[in-house]
Amino acid sequence: MAFLTNDKLVIVGAGGMIGSNMVQSVLMLGLTPNICLYDIYEPGVHGVYDEMCHCAFPGANISYTVDAKEAFTGAKYIISSGGAPRKEGMTREDLLKGNCQIAAEFGENIKKYCPDVKHVVVIFNPADVTALTALIHSGLKPNQLTSLAALDSTRLQQQLAQEFGVRQDKVTNAYTYGGHGEQMAVFASKALIDGKPLSELPLSAERWAEIKHMTTQGGSNIIKLRGRSSFQSPAYQAVKMIEGAMGGEPFKWPAGCYVNCEKCGFKNVMMAMPTVIDKDGVHFTQPEGTAEEMAALQASYEHLQKMRDEIISLGIIPAVEDWGKDNANL
Repeated sequence: MAFLTNDKLVIVGAGGMIGSNMVQSVLMLGLTPNICLYDIYEPGVHGVYDEMCHCAFPGANISYTVDAKEAFTGAKYIISSGGAPRKEGMTREDLLKGNCQIAAEFGENIKKYCPDVKHVVVIFNPADVTALTALIHSGLKPNQLTSLAALDSTRLQQQLAQEFGVRQDKVTNAYTYGGHGEQMAVFASKALIDGKPLSELPLSAERWAEIKHMTTQGGSNIIKLRGRSSFQSPAYQAVKMIEGAMGGEPFKWPAGCYVNCEKCGFKNVMMAMPTVIDKDGVHFTQPEGTAEEMAALQASYEHLQKMRDEIISLGIIPAVEDWGKDNANL
């Protein structure tokens, strides 16, 4: 089997549902044969390792460990789902303290064991601040670390496709930016439904409000329907992100990235922007939208600032002016 690269990929949290789905997706897409499964729970990660071996992927070189040094040493790519899962009734923000502490340790492991890593994708919630925490502690350049944000946009795409009875990929230019959560900003003023502007189609203000609500509650709805948080969709999208970073198909759904942009008016946060992930890392541009959309993005940014300031107050990351002491690239 031909692989995109032979570089070592580490899946953190590989014993869980998201992690195990990522391992299988990586091998099915032929990204790399060299995958290290890392988790702190040995029976779980051992079981995933056995199952992947039972799949008998040609050329696969899979290993597993509960030792951080063994896992991270020599890694060129990392995807981490290694946080606590969200449960029914919880917001992503409820996970803030515990998962940001996990993210800080994750970043330190990168700095100690694989400072030459090429790209890292963080997908455990609240992803905007866990990724920011990991970036500060890792010492990586901002374009080397991204967070999962695409699901908000794909959920919007699904809602619009169902509303108008079209195939999902016929909905284009409909995205969400800002925070990955209930504070996301929906940008659909340029959306096309099978080539027709959304603005020219029959859609009442009340129905549009319902669609936006269903988009922002997409993750919560999965928990209600399945009794557990999403795992197939985040696993697949995260793997597609790392595929772009490996030099495969560029990833063009919005991704969370570090933004410190005077022109944009957004400083020192991780947030979803119009992005592309390719072999040179993540690149973002400034969103363009209506006054209402830009106001929603500003509100989302202010919410991210508050979450960032909360983890500063908890001592998990230093004050903004001291970030350079931990990461010279910031």
